[in-house]
Amino acid sequence: DIYCFSRLSNSKMLSHCLCQVYKCLFLRNLKLNLINVATSARRIHSSAKKPSDCELKEQTIQKCETEELPQSTENKNFARLHIPVMLEEVVNCLSPQPGQCFLDMTFGAGGHTTALLEKANDVTIYALDRDPTAYKIAQQLSESYPKQIRALLGQFSQSEALLISSGVEPGTLDGVLLDAGCSSMQFDTPERGFSLQKDGPLDMRMDSDRYPEMPTAADVVNALDQQALASILRTYGEERHAKKIASAIIQARSIYPITRTQQLASIVAGAFPASSLHARKDLLQRPTHVATKTFQGLRIFVNDELHELLIGLKTAEKFLKPGGRLVALSFHSLEDRIIKRFLHGIDMTEKYNLGSRQKIRQALKNCSKEEDTQEFPHGKSNSKWIFIQKKVLTPQAKDIQTNPRGRSAKLRAAIKL
Repeated sequence: DIYCFSRLSNSKMLSHCLCQVYKCLFLRNLKLNLINVATSARRIHSSAKKPSDCELKEQTIQKCETEELPQSTENKNFARLHIPVMLEEVVNCLSPQPGQCFLDMTFGAGGHTTALLEKANDVTIYALDRDPTAYKIAQQLSESYPKQIRALLGQFSQSEALLISSGVEPGTLDGVLLDAGCSSMQFDTPERGFSLQKDGPLDMRMDSDRYPEMPTAADVVNALDQQALASILRTYGEERHAKKIASAIIQARSIYPITRTQQLASIVAGAFPASSLHARKDLLQRPTHVATKTFQGLRIFVNDELHELLIGLKTAEKFLKPGGRLVALSFHSLEDRIIKRFLHGIDMTEKYNLGSRQKIRQALKNCSKEEDTQEFPHGKSNSKWIFIQKKVLTPQAKDIQTNPRGRSAKLRAAIKL
């Protein structure tokens, strides 16, 4: 009895401590602009101890030597199951030429990289991904292209160090592709905990187990208080009923820990009347589960995706040569807003929903600057970029039919001045 009481006390103390840490770090900046809330997540993630570069490199080599990709039919055919989004548009915007050097910042199953290799001869591609499974696929593909593919394992925030250690100097790349969001490989593997359609551990870490001390989605839903949970769901998931869902999560975890994906999906569904469970529709007017936005919000928070995206864009700009091309794919409004603001040179802290009077003042303020801005035939530009397309590109109807998961994709492409 004393042992059980001691374990219970320690568990409560740990939960209380985690709750206070998350609350202090996350809620500190909740009153800031929506995009800037990503800084709070960065502080939480940076508080976890990460191995040094040497330790990480050694661990990676050991894992790659001892681990093989899963041999199930589903995982064995990842390259075929993961359909690259807007493949033709990506290749056309990057316009690869023989001998050029590119960086694929989200290699995935290698669909975009393979297309670039087939389009032009003797191109070199640095294939970066934070997912160890994708890194393994990149290594396997590099065996077929030994002098053209360099596999890199790491996050966007680690990409600068990885490139420099690989001998790439800033201002030398001809093109960079950044495909934000989750891959089909992650959604289709229940053990990764991304999909609410398939039961698995509530993990959602894109890095898998590379950083054991980094919080999982289960850690988040079991440690944070109701206010912090609601803030995450509202901010990152754009969930209108965040408070109601957070309350249901708090109530459920008081009875038993939340550790499985379908367990969480059922808890979220239980917060709504049966008539509204399939009332939401996607862009194809198909019914979507009411927990979809909850899963999105948790995934973005766990992986610190918005901050990583911004760092990735800055790294791409730093390593592109003048005349180099940047192609960025986003899959929801939070990602697209960051990419759009970055390319237009708009401060991330500036409010995005300005009223008409504020827009007029802003236009008058920037009037003198616009007079000095040269107009280019491919669209408007700021001081750092020429836009390849006048408007954002979206998937064609045939592409959506072939790959419904890419229905919400938006492509923005620009040339560095």
